[in-house]
Amino acid sequence: MKDPYSVLGVSKSASDAELKKTYRTLAKKLHPDINSGDEKIAERFKEVSAAYALLRDKDLRAKYDRGEINADGSEKGFAGGGFHPHGAGTGGMGGGRFGDGFDPEEIFASIFGGARRQRGPRKQRGQDISYRLRIDFLDAVKGGKKPLTLANDKTLNVTIPVNVRDGQKIRLKGQGNPGINGGPAGDALIEIAINQHAFFRREGNDIHLDLPITLKEAVLGEKVNIPTIDGKVAMTIPKGSSSGRTLRLKGKGAMDPKTKKRGDQYVKLQIMLPDKPDEALESAIKKWNGPAQSVRSHMT
Repeated sequence: MKDPYSVLGVSKSASDAELKKTYRTLAKKLHPDINSGDEKIAERFKEVSAAYALLRDKDLRAKYDRGEINADGSEKGFAGGGFHPHGAGTGGMGGGRFGDGFDPEEIFASIFGGARRQRGPRKQRGQDISYRLRIDFLDAVKGGKKPLTLANDKTLNVTIPVNVRDGQKIRLKGQGNPGINGGPAGDALIEIAINQHAFFRREGNDIHLDLPITLKEAVLGEKVNIPTIDGKVAMTIPKGSSSGRTLRLKGKGAMDPKTKKRGDQYVKLQIMLPDKPDEALESAIKKWNGPAQSVRSHMT
């Protein structure tokens, strides 16, 4: 058997703590559970365990350092019977077997925080699978259901949370790849992509809308029906409203999923003139001089 210090890669002055730390690192890397079927690594693991079993025992380490015993624990001048780190035999050094009760599996179990390993294949959790689900703006704001076909051709109705955000991920537990050796299945991770709406915009929990109005509605005022995420509602345009004026509809925004309170809807007025010349309008405008000219005079 090789020199145990060389096997572990430590100096002869290594402390007990250094020996244990080194062994834990090597055991985690070389353990047969992680390197299934690799006989060379399995032999290396046995060597490392045997070396640590000798050096962790203070009496045996002292005898080895004084040259009284071989690396396998047998006395000098006698052929060792091979090293067995599980402490088989009658104890002491008989036949080269160490009897201190050392079991490398106990160290390995402590590394991974579990009980001693069971024989047989290890259970492994299946891998997660990522998907991208595109939804409409109103479904994102109000919530709903959207069908999604998984990698195994199974179709599910995915529940869309209220006020979900672009790029937000939804986890479907157990809908990923199947586990190995009876392990649990992975999850499906669904990234949400939201289509833009024709005229709604969302800022936080508030909804914004640009509303085209006529010059007549701006000058004289008017009650008009405007769209909201819940349907049409009546809103009064005040007399003398300028283009760019913003009106608020309280409580007509998106619901905050935490507070359950709704934001507001903000309506920005945009005066739209007719596409074709209107002689009556032109004549009326010529007779009317609005306040903009006097305001501009103070700017120069």
